[in-house]
Amino acid sequence: MWVLVFFDLPTETRIERKAATRFRKQLLDDGFGMFQFSIYSRFCASRENAAVHIKRTKNNLPKKGKVAVMQITDKQFGMIELFHGKKEIEPEVPHQQLELF
Repeated sequence: MWVLVFFDLPTETRIERKAATRFRKQLLDDGFGMFQFSIYSRFCASRENAAVHIKRTKNNLPKKGKVAVMQITDKQFGMIELFHGKKEIEPEVPHQQLELF
């Protein structure tokens, strides 16, 4: 199970920037990683575990802005197609390591 958090927070004033930074840091402290600039993702082993992290996210919501939380299965997450510009990103193939004596 994957939990995705999407957010669009105001950053016009110092207080708004501070709140946005605090929210982002709380996501990172809870084990989320940046998927894109305003999208953070976290793998959870079960729905119950996902519910715990969603509850934490809800408890840390800033007063202003928009936040959305979505749960998807590992299979659905694995079907995401990633593109860089117009080209699909190929998964990196590990290079063969040569050992010299």
